[in-house]
Amino acid sequence: QLQASGGGLVHPGGSLRLSCAASGFTLDHDVIGWFRQAPGKEREGVSCISSSGYTTYYADSVKGRFTISRDNAKNTVYLQMNSLKPEDTAVYYCARAASGYFGLLLHRYDFWGQGTLVTVSS
Repeated sequence: QLQASGGGLVHPGGSLRLSCAASGFTLDHDVIGWFRQAPGKEREGVSCISSSGYTTYYADSVKGRFTISRDNAKNTVYLQMNSLKPEDTAVYYCARAASGYFGLLLHRYDFWGQGTLVTVSS
């Protein structure tokens, strides 16, 4: 399974680091993506990272503020979120992309973890 963690309540301008840990399988050959779903809105892609970690992609809304990384030895992918805004409030999910896919199309991800709630509020 994939388990996202690290969410919480943070003030605008603050930072959080989310973790996506895999158990029962190794994710060192997988593209991993982060997605989020705000209340009343559709789930959207945030960022993804190649299996090696050398290639990353970000949605325009988080570019320059969020950084995705991975530690394959720890079977974990991270999302460092800085300069957080109220509009970043959402449940954040990590997911594994179908083989051969790199991007943020939701239907191309075949294995999803439970989410972690991030609330940005003063």
